[in-house]
Amino acid sequence: MVQVYGIKNCGSVKKALQFFDAHDIPYTFHDFKTSPVTEETIARWARKSGITPLFNTKGTSYRTLALKSLDLNDADKIEWMSRHNLLIKRPVVEKDGQLVVGFDPSQYEGIFLS
Repeated sequence: MVQVYGIKNCGSVKKALQFFDAHDIPYTFHDFKTSPVTEETIARWARKSGITPLFNTKGTSYRTLALKSLDLNDADKIEWMSRHNLLIKRPVVEKDGQLVVGFDPSQYEGIFLS
């Protein structure tokens, strides 16, 4: 089963969900706003993908919290993401132990349609 994490009004999340719907791929959606993920989950994701793909430096939350001015190490970034799930790049998709961060149609085709 595919697990999709994000927020409903995010454009990239909408595209990912449309992709899964269009290809009849069943998924479960986890909304960061109603069901925040834990620090342990984020640390597990970071071990699979690295911190850089997960840590959203382009979003409003990053700017509002003025995190650019802080010299954050990986542990700090995981802690910030656990306190503010909107700092996590979206969507995060898990399938059979595999982790995909963001939406890229060709990547999704290679992973989910093969």
